[in-house]
Amino acid sequence: PNSAPTKRAIQEGKNKGLLIDMTNGRRTKAVIFTDSGHIVLAALAPETITGRLQVTRRGSVLKPEQDDEKGEL
Repeated sequence: PNSAPTKRAIQEGKNKGLLIDMTNGRRTKAVIFTDSGHIVLAALAPETITGRLQVTRRGSVLKPEQDDEKGEL
């Protein structure tokens, strides 16, 4: 999220109303670009998001996990 092209894309998404900020005020660890053109900011690490998506695709039930930094859900 620190590179200039990423920062520009985030600003453009914000200007167009396509930015979804899911960080809840925490530091952005992942930026997700969707097929619909939306840009999602996440406080979870990319590896965590990938792992959760893989579990979901297998049909397993997800259990809430604690956030890496603050011990929150």
